[in-house]
This record gives sequence, C-alpha cells and structure tokens, in this order.
Amino acid sequence: MTERTSTTITLDTPIPRGDTTIEQIELRRPRAGELRGVQLVNLLHMDVAALEVVLPRLTSPALTRQDVAALDPADLTQFGMEIAGFLLTKATRSDFPNA
Repeated sequence: MTERTSTTITLDTPIPRGDTTIEQIELRRPRAGELRGVQLVNLLHMDVAALEVVLPRLTSPALTRQDVAALDPADLTQFGMEIAGFLLTKATRSDFPNA
C-alpha cells in the first residue's frame, strides 16, 4: 500500500478569485508543525474552527481563512474527511480501502 501525500479535491461550489475561478484544490498531507494551534481531536471531528486554521497551510492554491469560512458545507466536509484520513495510522488505514 502506497502512502498518499496529497489529494486533489474538486469543489462542488467553485471559489471566485479575481479573474479566475478555483475549481480544484490540492490538499497535502500535514506535518506536525502545520498542525500547531489545533487539537487533533478537533480535526478528527471536522471542527470548522480547526479546519479554518489548518487548511490555509495545506492547500494549493492556498485558501485563506475567509475562503474556508465561505466554503460550501459539502466542500468543507470533503476537506475534513481527507484530513482525518491523513491522521490515521497505516494499520488503521489498511482497514479502510479508500483511506
């Protein structure tokens, strides 16, 4: 099983930014330092405030805190599920074929 270091999320509701529209965002697997200031349990619970702190550190193009707050709930859920999957151990991920 290869370890995923990133995933691409296609937004249900694209984000307008200047003259462009962001339809897809790459989400990287976080390192410990990028998780500072949040409790891991809050990320596992997909807490909106925790996601607002962490997503700007892990996305490309980089989302702002305001972008995260304005996300469609379905899109925010996609990000939360992916981050929660990144936090699982290899042994736990092997129990979930898509994690």
